[in-house]
Amino acid sequence: DSVYLVLLNSCLIHILLLFIAEKHSLYYIYTGLSKPVYRPGIYQFTAMALLDDIQIVYYNSEEQKKIPKQTWMEKMRDYWEEGRKNKKQWIDENIDSLMKCTKQNESDLHVLQWRHGCEVDQQGDESKRINEYCYDGEDFLSFDYKESQWVAPLDTNLITKWKWNNVPILKQRTAGYLEKECVDWLKKFREYGDKELGKASPPDVHVFARKSSDETKLKLICMATGFYAKDMMMTIRKYRTPLPENEIKSTEIRPNPNETFQIKNSVEIQEDEEAEYDCFVSHRTLTEPIIIKWDGKCQNCPPDTVIVMIAAGIGGFLLLAFVAFVVYKLYIIKKKGINAAIKVPSTPEAKFGV
Repeated sequence: DSVYLVLLNSCLIHILLLFIAEKHSLYYIYTGLSKPVYRPGIYQFTAMALLDDIQIVYYNSEEQKKIPKQTWMEKMRDYWEEGRKNKKQWIDENIDSLMKCTKQNESDLHVLQWRHGCEVDQQGDESKRINEYCYDGEDFLSFDYKESQWVAPLDTNLITKWKWNNVPILKQRTAGYLEKECVDWLKKFREYGDKELGKASPPDVHVFARKSSDETKLKLICMATGFYAKDMMMTIRKYRTPLPENEIKSTEIRPNPNETFQIKNSVEIQEDEEAEYDCFVSHRTLTEPIIIKWDGKCQNCPPDTVIVMIAAGIGGFLLLAFVAFVVYKLYIIKKKGINAAIKVPSTPEAKFGV
């Protein structure tokens, strides 16, 4: 019965993953400074686009050209020539307006960031629509897509909120972009990128253990890399039963330089534990889950032979020290005996040999 339940559990997990809608995202991030800082790599205006958390295009005010970050983006020239000047002008005007409105000193540096984009699942259903501003490191304004109005988290931002909510064309364009244009570009990028990248790639899975900061424990690590598309499921199991999520630490899914993805999960276990652990991975490219068992070894732990040699060395040293101590004590005792045997009497008779 237990074997049956384990197999049923594994099958259900795999089936569940197949029904989970794969999500994709497209976000744009614009950053404007109130004045140039003249430091390498820091520009008065930068812009970037992220597709599924991977940078696909970049722009800065010094080079003044859009730089494709993925090879397949180089062919989409119709996209490059759209809107870069308007976005920079919009950022510059709003920084100037905010500084005047809050009576800030022009000699100080101020930063305005604008992020907008969308996230949809494979069926095209809505998931997220974002249009938000951050000024000097704090949330400033955000657009409530469902209510179609601007929201200010702080009372100090109410003036800008009131002004923007009373510009119907601004609200219409913002809502229209989030509803259709963003999703259309997301689909276009996905279709073009998938075509150029070719077929999806399966994950390369590894399981290993390393010494933990706690001397009595090991860190058991399950790592999957090189997979595409992004969505996948990975869990660490003990006797084929998934461990609770609150016991597992995860890096979450991250992009690789070669346009694939990676993820790493870990859990702390007792060093002398002899339980059976494995890594369970499911991905759209797999006909069945990948299950890799841990071999029970530790990568950076000293091997048993080294431990034995160290112990033998310590034991030998202690034995030599003990022998030396005994020899020394015998020498002292013997020396005292000799001195006592040849000691000259101090009486007058002994002095004159009587």
